[in-house]
Amino acid sequence: MRLDSFQPMIRYALIILGIVILTGIVIAQFMSNYFVLFLVLLTEYIILMMMLHYVYDKYVKPIKKATSTLDELVKGNFSARMHHPVTGSMADLLMKINKLARSLSELSLNEKIQAEQLTTVIENIQSGLVLIDERGYIHLVNKNFLSIFGGTEQDYIGYLYYDILDNEKIHKMIQQTFLYEENIKDSIVIENDTRQYFEIIGAPIFDNRNLLKGAVLVLYDITEMKKLETMRKDFVANVSHELKTPITSIRGFSETLLDDDLNDKETAKHFLSIINEESKRLQALIADLLTLSKLEKDDSRLELSEIQMKKIVDEVIPVLKQKAIHHGVRLTIDMDQDISFYADRNGIKQILINLLGNSIDYTPRDGEVILLAEQQNDSIRLMVRDTGIGIPQEALPRIFERFYRVDKARSRNTGGTGLGLAIVKHIVELHKGKIEIQSTVNVGTTINIYLPLIKKTLSNH
Repeated sequence: MRLDSFQPMIRYALIILGIVILTGIVIAQFMSNYFVLFLVLLTEYIILMMMLHYVYDKYVKPIKKATSTLDELVKGNFSARMHHPVTGSMADLLMKINKLARSLSELSLNEKIQAEQLTTVIENIQSGLVLIDERGYIHLVNKNFLSIFGGTEQDYIGYLYYDILDNEKIHKMIQQTFLYEENIKDSIVIENDTRQYFEIIGAPIFDNRNLLKGAVLVLYDITEMKKLETMRKDFVANVSHELKTPITSIRGFSETLLDDDLNDKETAKHFLSIINEESKRLQALIADLLTLSKLEKDDSRLELSEIQMKKIVDEVIPVLKQKAIHHGVRLTIDMDQDISFYADRNGIKQILINLLGNSIDYTPRDGEVILLAEQQNDSIRLMVRDTGIGIPQEALPRIFERFYRVDKARSRNTGGTGLGLAIVKHIVELHKGKIEIQSTVNVGTTINIYLPLIKKTLSNH
């Protein structure tokens, strides 16, 4: 209700008041009594003031409060309310303004909650994200984007993308996204402290009228995938190379034997012995590949059983002792006699055979290889120490990689497949244990394995 609607009412009141005043003046003149005139005017003034006060309190004051409340709502203060004792149409107006204020407050709260949820999702997404409007200005970047390119939000928001992003491939992707108005996919390499690989997807943003309003770029970190792909390629290449050598030898010597009349039995025996050794090497390589493949499966399980460490050692030492004698190396066993724990029996045997076999192979004559087994609080410690040729410090981080060899020529001469330590590492990890290695060139190598001590039977992992 507008204030102008009260003007006729006030005007009529003033007209009536004027008529009453004139009437009073006429009466006073006839009566020649100015005191009566004064009383009439005073009475009419009081009546007028009461009427104006009624109009102001009933209509003008509520409207002023309503206007003030609406001004607060326009400013964004949705907690503003009207509190005034009124009735009739003004009471209805008051209720509707308060209802509007409550609705706006609820909308504002819901909008705030949704904005916080959206911000939380954007900030915690594991990919870099940047939002660009149709003019090329950056409106939003998340923390993963900042971790990739550095800087803070203030360094990007409000700037043109080609002024702030120094990467031609990203520029091209954004331009193609705007040009073709469809999703564009590409990959880039970013050199920070390390080399990182990212797959970038550019997606256009349209409004409800299907007009292009901007684009969003998402950067997926595919560094680990690239590493796995490289490892796979290296693995295939290494397997091919390792298989090629014995197969070539077997084929070459068998062809020689087929071409010969076999009258020279000594030569034939020599060739057959080489074929036999190469076939053993090939068999060992295939066996290790199968073992490694089994260990690396996602559903790989440990067959846990209670084992006595002394019995396990007694089973593997005889063969290793023969090998040590053949190499002229002393093999020393130092272990607690009553060590008992739950583990995979074949896995523990594999660990001992691979570690002790490696140490014997790389220890010169008159050297020593020591096996130590002991219980330490909540773990079993297996230590293999040798006085061998040692491993350079720069090679230690890669020593457990498949087919990695410090001395390739020496490794092949020992008959190793290059997979022994990789198998050991996988077995230890499946037992939730850890492995440590220290080595000094021409002094020796020490490998410590710590397996968690399990005192009771557990279900298979």
